[in-house]
Amino acid sequence: MSYPVFFQPADAWVGDLIPFQKDGEFQLFYLHEVRSEPKPGTAWNLVTTKDLIQFQDHGVALPHGSAEDPDFNCYTGSIVADESGVHHLFYTGQNPDNLGPDGLPLQLVMHATSTDGTGTWSKHPELAFGAPDGYGSADWRDPFVFRDEDAGLWRMLLAARHADGPERRRGVIAQCVSTDLMTWTHTDPFWDPRRYVTHECPDVFEWGGWWYMVYSEFSETFTTRYRMAKSPTGPWTVPARDSIDGRAFYASKTAERDGRRFFFGWIASKEGNSDDGAWQWAGTMAVLEARQNADGTLAFGFADELVDSFWDEVPLELEGQPVDRRLPLRLDVPDGYSAAVATTELPSQFYARAVLDIGPGTTECGLLLRSTPDGDHSYILRLEPKRGRMVFDRWPRAAHGDAQWHVSGDVPFAIELERPCHLPPGRHTLEVVVDQDLCVAVVDREVALSTRIYDLPGGAIGVFAGEGSATVAQFEVRKRTNN
Repeated sequence: MSYPVFFQPADAWVGDLIPFQKDGEFQLFYLHEVRSEPKPGTAWNLVTTKDLIQFQDHGVALPHGSAEDPDFNCYTGSIVADESGVHHLFYTGQNPDNLGPDGLPLQLVMHATSTDGTGTWSKHPELAFGAPDGYGSADWRDPFVFRDEDAGLWRMLLAARHADGPERRRGVIAQCVSTDLMTWTHTDPFWDPRRYVTHECPDVFEWGGWWYMVYSEFSETFTTRYRMAKSPTGPWTVPARDSIDGRAFYASKTAERDGRRFFFGWIASKEGNSDDGAWQWAGTMAVLEARQNADGTLAFGFADELVDSFWDEVPLELEGQPVDRRLPLRLDVPDGYSAAVATTELPSQFYARAVLDIGPGTTECGLLLRSTPDGDHSYILRLEPKRGRMVFDRWPRAAHGDAQWHVSGDVPFAIELERPCHLPPGRHTLEVVVDQDLCVAVVDREVALSTRIYDLPGGAIGVFAGEGSATVAQFEVRKRTNN
């Protein structure tokens, strides 16, 4: 049988990822989220992969503490190896019964070590430390440690908050430094923009002469962003497209292999397994590969390994002919709308690719997913050249009858599911991977958009254009072989 595209354990959900690459294999530690009451403690579990396609679940890697321990919840952190080969795991310890001076659950930086990074981790509770004066004790988390060779020291970045200031803009990436990974000294903030509630899951790496700082924020939008600089001390500049993905893909952290950089995050589930449900914390793991543009900015898309794992063609017919005989298919509607829907029912897991030659002045074009034959009911991946964006939409927007109509039926598209992208006239490639209720779309291997698709379980694929013209130059759907 086919194996899933996106990893999720059978009994839980994937929270924040802590990726570590060793000997060509990605060790993907993650927060194991069990949605039950009373809430159990949070442990780090481990899944590994060598090819980004097949994943091996190793279960609990770092067990959480008892109800009396400060690490009843083991939250996000990072792993580094020292010169002797000892692996150091830094994580956030939290116990809801342990309160800080601000009356909120205290957060501590905690430390564990392993001789090889794959076996048993030895915890060192005596090395735990909390926020210094001037910072909120309830926000001192997600320690990210990296080596600064020029300075000859280790830097630890922390998602923290100033104790004072506008409530919504106290977020700061605090910093501690060390020469031995054991003793840490608090120093000036790594980044202090006074812009967000906090900067969760910080991550920093160097690539091709540029330094990149990655963080997740939930002030303006619930998303993961990045900044650029020529040194690890800044100044940090804002790229034109500074987000990794949209609302559904969160808390991504990175790992490198063979000069390639991968972003590992989770696609959030939705309450009630419904398109209209509220986004939930944690979900299913997903991977995007970053590619470095000439100006240092980052582009995001599928890894080639993932695309190549879909090798079986799904035959398509458009307007009564095999798709290869129908192409190029021109949709020319200067002041109207036109769609062509294939007659083939889509499998629950597939990869689709369409090359669209967009005419000047076109308002919209794109793909219909899980569509009815007339194209009226479907999910919609809409490219809007005039507005410079890709949008995920659906129709009907009322999923559960008339009572829901005014909740979602009178909004222009699924809220928070749009991505800025450059769409000048000419050819653009739109790729999509769907697996059950998960959907990830990529434009030109530059811009990614992930989401959930619950309410329309089946249907066909189609292409459309509105108020302009689009020529479908290439169009294919592939699936994985069922063994």
